Amino acid sequence: MHGQPHIGFTKNYFTERTAFIATNSVRIETAVNKVCPQGSWCGPGYWNIQYNSLLNLNYAKWTKTIAYADDLLIAVRAATIAEVGNYTNMEMTKIIKWSKENKLLFNDQKSKVLLISRRRKERKTIDLFLNNNRLEQVDKLKYLGIIIDSKFKFNEHIQYITDKCSKLTFRRLMSTIVDVPHS
Repeated sequence: MHGQPHIGFTKNYFTERTAFIATNSVRIETAVNKVCPQGSWCGPGYWNIQYNSLLNLNYAKWTKTIAYADDLLIAVRAATIAEVGNYTNMEMTKIIKWSKENKLLFNDQKSKVLLISRRRKERKTIDLFLNNNRLEQVDKLKYLGIIIDSKFKFNEHIQYITDKCSKLTFRRLMSTIVDVPHS
C-alpha cells in the first residue's frame, strides 16, 4: 500500500461513513453504506466511474444511451412502433439488472416515455415498464432545457424561448425607464 496511497484513500472513502443531524441539544448519527457520497471533490468522479458501467452495457445496435449527471435517456430506433416497444423493454431488462447489482434504483414515477414518430397510420402508444410499473407516455418532455415533442419539431421550444426572452427584455426595459418629473 506504500506505493499506492490512493487505494487506501478510496477504500476509506466508501467504508465506515456516517451521516448526522444536530440541533441545540440532540445529535442523531447513522451509518451510511449506500450511494455515492455527495458534496466532496471526488464524489463526481466516483459517480462517473459507477455510471459508465451502465452506459457501457452490451446494448443492441439500435439503442443509444445518453447520460447527464444522474439523468439517463434511452433512444431506440426500429422499423415499427411494436419493435420499438419490444427492443426497449429488452434494454430496460438490462438496465434494471444493472441497477439491482449496483444497488441504485430508477424512479418509475419520474421516468417518462416519448415516442417520436411522424407516421400517421400506426398506433401511437407504447407500453414500457420499469420496476414492473408501466411508464407514463407523454407528447413532449423537457430534457436538459430543451422541449422535445413527439414529431421532433421544435416549435414549442422556440415559443418557450421566445416568451422567455420577451419577458427578460421587457423587465430590462422597464428597469431602465427613469421617471423624470415635469417642471
